[in-house]
Amino acid sequence: MLTAFLLAAVCCGHGCARRVYRVANLPPEFYAPATLDLEAINLSGLADQSISAEVIQPGDVLEVTMVTDYSKLTTTTTPVRVTDDGSIVVPLVGRMGVSGLEIEQAEQLINAQSIARGVFRNPCITVTMKQCHTSKVTVVGAVNKPGTHVLPRGSTSLMAALLAAGGLSKDAGTEVEIRHTDSRSVARAMSQPHISPAGSDGAASPVAYEQAAAPAVTKVDLAAATVGAMKVPDLSDGDVVHVSKRTLPPVHVIGLVKQPGEFPYPPDQELRVLDALALAGGCSNPVAEKVLVIRHPPNSAEPVRIEVSIQAAKNGRDNLALAPGDTVSVEQTAMTAAADVIRTFFRVSLGGSLSWF
Repeated sequence: MLTAFLLAAVCCGHGCARRVYRVANLPPEFYAPATLDLEAINLSGLADQSISAEVIQPGDVLEVTMVTDYSKLTTTTTPVRVTDDGSIVVPLVGRMGVSGLEIEQAEQLINAQSIARGVFRNPCITVTMKQCHTSKVTVVGAVNKPGTHVLPRGSTSLMAALLAAGGLSKDAGTEVEIRHTDSRSVARAMSQPHISPAGSDGAASPVAYEQAAAPAVTKVDLAAATVGAMKVPDLSDGDVVHVSKRTLPPVHVIGLVKQPGEFPYPPDQELRVLDALALAGGCSNPVAEKVLVIRHPPNSAEPVRIEVSIQAAKNGRDNLALAPGDTVSVEQTAMTAAADVIRTFFRVSLGGSLSWF
């Protein structure tokens, strides 16, 4: 009977003939992809060129002081806000564009316009920056401190937003989506009445506002952007940054292991055959030696089978790096089948002997 069991095990062990690679002769196109090390990505490539606080931008609040020869208004100091179109309204002088100018240039412009418009003959104009515009940006997804963060003038790059959010989390991917909110277009839409269709009385009435256009979306690959392979726009007030998570397929461990099942692939480190066996509680058969790794490469229509020797893996040669989604199967062989038969035989014999007492 024991001989019959062994012969059956040998026949089962051979099975159907399929192409199986050894670790030593595995073609490079079937290698596991390298583990993405986000810490190696230099986020400084996402930085923007700093903007001087002396350069006026929309949203800034300026303080304009005018010393004039006007008897009723010799000295005035007025705070003015730079509007979205880059202009300010100076009392008595009127509206003028100042965005992109330095403080000294704005002083010269206001001085020239007050004379040209016949308001003052020889004014002395002083402009100071009372409050620089800041941008509120919301960062969500795979970051350590998701939420809304305030970015100061000159720090509205994607890198600044990620740093304000505590940096990337361990499960972060390289894909980032920036949803731009154009507050100016929203304001314009709200200021333009939308005429509804004619009602039952045939008259149309402005009952709603024109819907603002959908926000633009910019998709960024951090790996490409940090080396200058793609341009990343600066962020604006109200923008939303979403950092994707890496969703790696789990590794399945089956066959002669103590705890078969699926195990998550770690996003920030490499996983090898012996690691997978350890996750599954080790081999359930003491003489198990043959492991098949079943892999589904993106460039192959058929799964790839890779044979691994446990003993060789312990010696460092065959400890194959696994890819997300791999199946690790500890195979039944003639030796493991024989060990099972012998173990069963002695268990039955021992149990029978014990029953006699």
